[in-house]
Amino acid sequence: MSGKMKKSVRIIHWLPRILCIVAILFVSMFALDVFDSGLSGMQQIKALAMHLIPSFVLILMLVFAWRYELHGGVAFIMLGAGFTPFIFMGNYNMNHSLGTSLVIIITTTIPFMVVGMLFILSYFLKKRNKEKGSA
Repeated sequence: MSGKMKKSVRIIHWLPRILCIVAILFVSMFALDVFDSGLSGMQQIKALAMHLIPSFVLILMLVFAWRYELHGGVAFIMLGAGFTPFIFMGNYNMNHSLGTSLVIIITTTIPFMVVGMLFILSYFLKKRNKEKGSA
């Protein structure tokens, strides 16, 4: 990244990273329900670790996308799009509410697809700026 990067490119550079961190923290909050389960201390720790596996995977994906924006962006889009029908149907079968199931999708999988699109946009904006700078 050059020191003369335009402000809009800097914003697009940081936006997917910040949004992804916030989305991972949001998803991780759902793991805290293990503390209301009446399990013993060790069982709670094991359950918490199991519930946080998706967050650990998302962190690894973020680290990858941080370095390889284009490929990481595609991976986030595929992850969000791939999990959307499963999460939607699982929640719909559990609560039989189209509205609730849509809200769950909007808050859990769509943000990662947006993150993916923003990583890809950042990649192409930086590539365009490099080409303009060398021309």
